[in-house]
Amino acid sequence: MQTSKVRIDKWLWAARFFKTRSIATNAISGGKVHVNQQRIKPSREVHIGDELLVRTGYIERTVIVRTLSIQRRPAKEAVLLYEETAESIERREQETNLHRQAAALRPRGVGRPTKKQRRQIHSFTEKNENE
Repeated sequence: MQTSKVRIDKWLWAARFFKTRSIATNAISGGKVHVNQQRIKPSREVHIGDELLVRTGYIERTVIVRTLSIQRRPAKEAVLLYEETAESIERREQETNLHRQAAALRPRGVGRPTKKQRRQIHSFTEKNENE
């Protein structure tokens, strides 16, 4: 569905960058979304040709608005609403590879306890409480 006026939070939700409009609104208010290198408000209207910088987690995408929509459609149709720049795709792939490498280099057992370790912790604390 094409319209002439679309709020940026509604468009980001329709383009499936965020799961809900309220999450999109919070991201915009938090400075995670910029339009044409400027910080914006959630009520700002988006126009065809605008360049958006969208940060979700550690992923940063630079996209150009191609079509306007206020209706959330399937993912195959949502990707037609925007075009990601070549630099953004390359940067995103590099970031993904860095995160994979960092996860591979992390020693096993570092971080959250495993299920077995949790059981040991619980049994140890229960023994100390009973004494």
